[in-house]
Formats: sequence, structure tokens, C-alpha cells
Amino acid sequence: MWADVNFFAVIGAAIASFAVGALWHSPMLFGKQWMALAGFTPESMRLMPMGPKKAMTLGFLSTLIMSYVIAYFVVALIVITIPEALALGFWVWLGFIATTLVNPVLWQGESAKLYAFDITYQLVGVWVMAIILTLWQ
Repeated sequence: MWADVNFFAVIGAAIASFAVGALWHSPMLFGKQWMALAGFTPESMRLMPMGPKKAMTLGFLSTLIMSYVIAYFVVALIVITIPEALALGFWVWLGFIATTLVNPVLWQGESAKLYAFDITYQLVGVWVMAIILTLWQ
């Protein structure tokens, strides 16, 4: 199974999904809404304990791992069409991402609106990865 995964596709899908995240959280799209929902200000962003370089690096590594796992599912489940890729992405998102990200809402009192914002972004990112990994096998 390892040999069947296209590692170039994994890297490409991770880069594409990461770019979606950067655009999603930028002022060009939803950056202002995200900052308001998260309670961030430009000043509080500058004072975060983890610098942006380290956070972006670790975020990309996380996306790379997710991209590999989705690629593994694409190969194992013989996903070959875009509708199948979208279905796979939806089930990965629903079963692993939406369910995991709800915990801070349930147990730490975080905003349900921020949760909705985050899981929507995650769904789009997973769909981008699933489509790329399906088409570039």
C-alpha cells in the first residue's frame, strides 16, 4: 500500500490545502470574521506564544500527514472519480474532523460560530486534497 501512494500528489495536495487555509484566513476572504470570532486583534496575534513561522511549519506538517492519510484511503478504496473523492472527503471530515473539533465547544465553552467557521474551512480543504489525490494517482 505504501508504494501505491503518489508522494508527489501528497505534497501537491497538502500545498493546495494549505494555500486554501491561508486564503480563507486572509483579509481577502474571511480573515476579519475569523479574527472577530476567535477574539483576536492584530496586537494579540503579535503576542501569541508560538511565532507565525513555527505555527505555519507545524500546521503544514499536520496538513501533510492528513494528505497522506487521504491518499491512502483513495488507493485503498479505489476512489477514481470526483464525486467519489468528494464523498470520501465528506466522510473523513464528518468522522474525524467535525467530531474532534466540536470538543472545545462542548467542554471549554468555545464559540459554536467559530466551530462552524473552522469546520467549513476544513471541509473545503479536505475536498481540495481528496480531488487532487484522486486525479493525480
